Amino acid sequence: MAAQIPQRVSERAQLELFRSVPGDVSPRDAQDLMSWPFFSLAKRKRVTPIDFVMGATQISVEAVPEHGMATIWDADVLIWAASQIVEARDAGRPTSRLMATTPHEILAFTGRGTGRDHYDRLKAALDRLQSTTVATSIRQEQQRRRHRFSWINEWRELADARGRACGIELILPDWFYAGVVNRSLVLTIDRAYFQLTGGLERWLYRLVRKHGGFQAGDGASTSLTCISNRARSPLKQFAFDVRAIVQRQALPGYRLTIEHAFGRERLMFVANPVDPIDKAMRRLKLKPVENRP
Repeated sequence: MAAQIPQRVSERAQLELFRSVPGDVSPRDAQDLMSWPFFSLAKRKRVTPIDFVMGATQISVEAVPEHGMATIWDADVLIWAASQIVEARDAGRPTSRLMATTPHEILAFTGRGTGRDHYDRLKAALDRLQSTTVATSIRQEQQRRRHRFSWINEWRELADARGRACGIELILPDWFYAGVVNRSLVLTIDRAYFQLTGGLERWLYRLVRKHGGFQAGDGASTSLTCISNRARSPLKQFAFDVRAIVQRQALPGYRLTIEHAFGRERLMFVANPVDPIDKAMRRLKLKPVENRP
């Protein structure tokens, strides 16, 4: 009798389905993604790999020519996913790497339009997230070991019995999901982040938010040389671009300055004071009043 070949059980079949909840969910970002070069900062297609080493931290990102590398704008999908998971966890609801939602919900959360072209761009973003591969030593017990994954294991469009579109399903990688469910590895971000149009502005906001916090005070600083290395950008051009961002005061919630010390430039960032009424409303999960006198 021929031996039976065991059938492979799909990843989807092993996971409980988590349905997203529409509404005013606070945006949360995964700290591991906030200051390391995981994404392309350009809107044009990138296929050149990212190879980054700083101390014990190793990151390798590769793209396929068909779709190109996932961009920092594509990462808005991951911010949406992290926000949904944290909101559900805090409410005592079970979460899962298998998520069901609608394109409209993701687009509305990230401040995008909901026209046909925006739906097509979201699908292209999902393709880039699924086809981009990452290998990193971050959160690995053995520094020589690297965890390899894609930002989305798989995704699919859903349809009803009549063939009408009724949403999407996606499966998050375990590395990302584990970082989100760990309370110490997620930070709330300003919703105005989604309105930032420049890739460097977005990357710089995430770095400043991670290291600068929300509390006004003396602030923090970092050398332009150090962060240009993290951004994988030539120092001269990087410094020029950062000075322009400082001139515009483009990052929501922070005051930026450039200081010179020992012949080097340092970026200083201080959180703007938070209105106590707004702070109380956020604690109660109420939307702050805009343009209050």
